[in-house]
Amino acid sequence: MGKTEILEAIETMTVKDLADLVEMIEERFNVSAAMAAPVAVAAPGGGDESAAAVEEYKVVLTSAGQKKIQVIKEIKEITGKGLKDCKELVDKLPAMIKDNVGPDEAATLKEKLEAAGAEVELQQ
Repeated sequence: MGKTEILEAIETMTVKDLADLVEMIEERFNVSAAMAAPVAVAAPGGGDESAAAVEEYKVVLTSAGQKKIQVIKEIKEITGKGLKDCKELVDKLPAMIKDNVGPDEAATLKEKLEAAGAEVELQQ
């Protein structure tokens, strides 16, 4: 399979499938997409100013709301943890769901959790 065919296959994937693919690549090759972001941002400007521009957030669950089961399922999808671990997170609030995420990913995770009925804070 050539690079063009891979790109064509990626174009047809849903956002969830793409997120799963990134996670699989990270696990298979022991890399992190988050590790690549500072390099890409730091390269154009160079120096300490570019490194400071990279923002990392913590996604913190403050309330599970009325749809606790939906929130637990969403946390399971986000973290890849088992249902028991996800339930423990929801039962012991506030709970950090994910750490060291970029602003775009943090906003996406917040939207997903809020759509499931949770209250979420993004902390730097």
